[in-house]
Amino acid sequence: MPSEAISASNAEASPGFLGNSNADSQATEVVTFGCRLNAYESGAIAAQAAADKVEDAVVFNTCAVTGEAVRQARQAIRKTARERPGARLIVTGCAAQIDPASFADLPGVDLVLGNAEKSAPGALLRSGVQVGDIMASGPAMAPAGGLTERSRAYVEIQNGCDHRCTFCVIPFGRGNSRSTPAEIVVGRVRTLAAQGFREVVLTGVDLTSWGADLPETPVLGNLVARILIETPELARLRLSSIDAAEIDEALMEVLAREPRLMPHLHLSLQSGDDLILKRMKRRHSRAQALSLIDRVRSIRPDTAFGADFIAGFPTETEAAFANTLAFVEEAGLAYLHVFPYSARPGTPAARMPKVESAVVKERAARLRAAGALALARHLEGIAGRPVRALVEKPGLARAEDFSEIAFDGDPPPGTLIEGVVTGHDGRRATLGDWRARPWP
Repeated sequence: MPSEAISASNAEASPGFLGNSNADSQATEVVTFGCRLNAYESGAIAAQAAADKVEDAVVFNTCAVTGEAVRQARQAIRKTARERPGARLIVTGCAAQIDPASFADLPGVDLVLGNAEKSAPGALLRSGVQVGDIMASGPAMAPAGGLTERSRAYVEIQNGCDHRCTFCVIPFGRGNSRSTPAEIVVGRVRTLAAQGFREVVLTGVDLTSWGADLPETPVLGNLVARILIETPELARLRLSSIDAAEIDEALMEVLAREPRLMPHLHLSLQSGDDLILKRMKRRHSRAQALSLIDRVRSIRPDTAFGADFIAGFPTETEAAFANTLAFVEEAGLAYLHVFPYSARPGTPAARMPKVESAVVKERAARLRAAGALALARHLEGIAGRPVRALVEKPGLARAEDFSEIAFDGDPPPGTLIEGVVTGHDGRRATLGDWRARPWP
């Protein structure tokens, strides 16, 4: 869960504040913490609030992936209660789902809504604690609308998670894995393409589990193939974070043959050490992750890989951490999202022997430094090559492999451009002479 920041779970996430939807004090303001999935749902909340004519309200869409994310949400709620007396304060999201009473007790909070209830018609007009059993939720009928940027749009295809990694509370905030039926997903992608979006990103909590709960148990590759076949007007389709243990053969086949599926995979890895992976209860080994990366490169050589890593997981020795550092270079990763370990109450990892906080912080810094070197190596590797990129704002575009591209000019967001990479500054590649690329 957006570039996307990725959490220690399979969902795209960052540990804290993402932004606001609608800052007009007389309308409903949605303050979003955490993942791109939360941001997607915040868009739906804002739309439903407008439909329900909810006024002078602030909705806090919380995240529970780290203790820092929860702390930031509480701090924002208290601050708003002081600064906007009389405003209706509503709290929802994963942290509210997991611990509704603690948010209901905060000064000024009028309503705590569960994740299953947060975008339902009329839900924002209720009061008290309205949090249902997330484990009993039905199929994932993701709200339409959701998150759009000027250059791309997101479609939620799945929610929840059936896995129980020892560090993660997200299943208790999102429930079991539930898939949005293919015909609904395809319809939403076609609508977005008709609205002029050149790129659509498929998002969810555990994206590669899509289809397991649907009739005939289709797999993610089936859905991707169907989207591309039935939406020929869509220029680019991208996947958000995926689990290295669940990539299906159909997805491999589409990746090999379909240039409109972007050559960029962000893997939820968490560690490069086998013992730590076992203690995390991950379902892949170090060798399996490396094998997957090698196999993808053999069928789509231009694929760039990103990965999530947790630094300082309980019991992690310096040797185990060294294995993770070595993995970054051995795998040829381009993008890292690094999170210092954050104990979440009630998880098995919270009961394991801790790594000293200063060591956790220092390892996270070293891993981020390794990530900066990995990005520089990746950008050096594409120097002199032609690239196609999607303009995000004046002077900045995004290549197919997710590289940031700096260029001179101000074509409107959503324009596809192409040119040759002439260099980089360690963070972004530089595009020389470029031209707009029509589509289709």
